Amino acid sequence: MSLTESAELPQNEFLAWFGVDSNMLARVLSAAMDRGADYADLYFQHSQSNSLVLEDGIISRASTGVDRGVGIRAVIGDQTGYAYSEDLSLQPMLDAARTAAAIASGSRDVPPQALKHLSVPDQYPIEDPWDTVGVHSKLPLLRKTEAVVRGIEPAIRKVTVSWADSDERVLIATSDGTLATDRRPMAYLSCRITAEQGGEMQSNGANLSRRNGIGWFTDERIQSVCQDAVDRTMILFEARRPPAGELPVVLAAGASGILLHEAVGHGMEADFNRKGTSIYSTLLGERVAPDCVTIVDSALHPHERGALNMDDEGNATERTVLVEEGIMRSYLHDRISAEHYGVAPTGSGRRQSFRHVPMPRMRCTYMEPGESTRDEIIESVDHGIVAETFSNGQVQIGAGDFTFYIRNGWLIEGGKITAPIKDVNIIGNGPDAIRNITMVANDMELDTGGWTCGKEGQSVPVSQGMPTVLVSQLTVGGEN
Repeated sequence: MSLTESAELPQNEFLAWFGVDSNMLARVLSAAMDRGADYADLYFQHSQSNSLVLEDGIISRASTGVDRGVGIRAVIGDQTGYAYSEDLSLQPMLDAARTAAAIASGSRDVPPQALKHLSVPDQYPIEDPWDTVGVHSKLPLLRKTEAVVRGIEPAIRKVTVSWADSDERVLIATSDGTLATDRRPMAYLSCRITAEQGGEMQSNGANLSRRNGIGWFTDERIQSVCQDAVDRTMILFEARRPPAGELPVVLAAGASGILLHEAVGHGMEADFNRKGTSIYSTLLGERVAPDCVTIVDSALHPHERGALNMDDEGNATERTVLVEEGIMRSYLHDRISAEHYGVAPTGSGRRQSFRHVPMPRMRCTYMEPGESTRDEIIESVDHGIVAETFSNGQVQIGAGDFTFYIRNGWLIEGGKITAPIKDVNIIGNGPDAIRNITMVANDMELDTGGWTCGKEGQSVPVSQGMPTVLVSQLTVGGEN
């Protein structure tokens, strides 16, 4: 039975929210497929976002924004036609659908199918959606954050507290009969400070971000992020640059997941492999790391920044094992790459907004814990460094070559941590780095920072994590 012949869909708050019904969805999907597309989908999105910045006790910036529209995709083989409309009335959507359909030519053999609602578990329930929480409830959090920081350390000269929250509704209708809906909360708190000691100034910070409500930002969590910001800043007055050269590098638990994400994870996204531009494109089923290395990308971590109930193609999400005990098992797939490889999508089709096409993207990417302890790893290193926090980096996704800047770290001498270090670059190759992992600790943690991943001009929220890991050799750009 075609969608045009089906009865009206059951009452759905998302249909009412976007002002559409089953007849409108059927007509727009049909228009997107009229010229012979194999598949079409509609991605409706409504996002309300708010931000505040408190600088030295004064609100310096505040904003509220609403974004709303629909993206329409027509797919034939590996090719995509795409258009979007910010007007959700029928005629503008039909016009956009016909623009997307222009990629195909011929006649449609299979009509859009009757829609059935996709049922998924809720990874991020909250009591008070962010569109119901007023600024009067958020300002005390910002002021408390500043007060806590200043109470910890008298050397602080400047405090900037940033806040952002969003409430996003998504509705997806597909030509193969899926109707999927999701409501996605997000909140972010950042504290950045500048301190002075002996005429020298140092700056650093810390942040928290979760798909959670305002109740998650407890006094204890605010105290923790403030303490992290102060500790990371004040240690810089003592830190020095280590000697340069080829050294063992200990990647600290948590935030070091940025290296795994950038230098390894991107290379396992299926579009790069489908196009043959990733170093991993011929390595499925092959050994790419020692037995102690298992790498996972999952959307199933409740309330994490990278958690998802469904992806942006309306596919249910999952836990995807990319590398299992050193053997490469899977890529991250969207619908197009899954069709290309003859496998099921992994729930990894993501997009920045209705203005963008979906593509394979990471969600929560991490290495599973091993059998060593952090202390055992440190004791095994005669001369090396610990990389603890990172501020930026550059990666060539195809080859996996990377450079990362370490903001905070430690020198290891004779199996002991002896001094803080700063202003250090580590240089290497992602595939070589995971092959050179010799020890993995049992202390894996997902970092709660506000990580955002960029790819081909699109940004999406992600999570990442690591246990403490020893890489036997990386190039360290220090002194001399």
